[in-house]
Amino acid sequence: MYEAAFSMRPRQRGSHLGLMLLASQLFQVGLDNIPPVTLAVLGLNVYLFLFPAAPLMQACVSVQQAYWRGGWRRLLLSPLHHVDDWHLYFNMASFLWKGTNLERRLGGPWFLYLLCVLSLLTGGVYLLLGAALTELTQDQSYSMACAVGFSGVLFALKVLSNHYHPGAVTHVMGLPVSNRYVSWVELVLIHMMSPGTSLIGHLAGILVGLLYTLGPLKAVMKKCAGFVTSSGYNSRPSAYYNSSGSTGYRSTGGGYSGYRQNNPPDYTPPHTASYSSGLTEEEQLEAAIRNSLNDRGQSSQRGAPPPYGQHLSDEARAEEIRLRRLRRFDSDSRQ
Repeated sequence: MYEAAFSMRPRQRGSHLGLMLLASQLFQVGLDNIPPVTLAVLGLNVYLFLFPAAPLMQACVSVQQAYWRGGWRRLLLSPLHHVDDWHLYFNMASFLWKGTNLERRLGGPWFLYLLCVLSLLTGGVYLLLGAALTELTQDQSYSMACAVGFSGVLFALKVLSNHYHPGAVTHVMGLPVSNRYVSWVELVLIHMMSPGTSLIGHLAGILVGLLYTLGPLKAVMKKCAGFVTSSGYNSRPSAYYNSSGSTGYRSTGGGYSGYRQNNPPDYTPPHTASYSSGLTEEEQLEAAIRNSLNDRGQSSQRGAPPPYGQHLSDEARAEEIRLRRLRRFDSDSRQ
């Protein structure tokens, strides 16, 4: 995230070297090796850099613009807009690695859900921190600082990545740092090396990430997802989400499998009814066909494949009835 300093230096549209480097990195990795949600979010950020939904001063988020003046749409716009092509390049290069690893671990549907929640909450926590600092210090600059960029979300994703690799070590400027503390070290170093970045915005991302890994956010998200999938608006079994690392949308050999389906608890396999209670052979056949048609209709509603023997067309069944009748007629005529 960059703060109000970007208003003093308008976006330059010269060589777009940052865009070219990003394109080169994408093709080096290979578009086929990038999971779909990560690739789509990358594409959306690049598109909104080239064709902004709003000017930067109308897309950035601040206490003054969002809370005092009611510009809540800035919570949606600010993570997806960038100051210049280098700002975009560094954020998207970082997201390419973090997004690929997390999407493959969590699954595409949950990762997309997670990105939406993290983006909104990071902006919300940024507003809360700005308002709190304004109140504590009586300094209005905290409320007027307007931030834009995806790096707040990246700090939240970094907390998640480190959470899934707790014993690993990251080298920061040549020094080994435990993954447990590396986000805090990078927070300080980035602010020292690049003063125009938003310390509060990055801090908001870390706090939201901790809210997910150590707080109640993950449980709340799972409960909301379970409510939506079990609300009855979709009668078909939907994808199952598991934010702990294994999902129904997992990567196997570079590809993505489909959704898992479970039979309902009260499901019983179709049974064969008895047709021999006083019925002729022709009536038995007709009753069997009617019953199998009913079974096929019930099975299609459950999403299960049709039972064995139900792949014949209606014309084939009619022909079978006709042949049975002819054989019965021939046998009666011989008698």
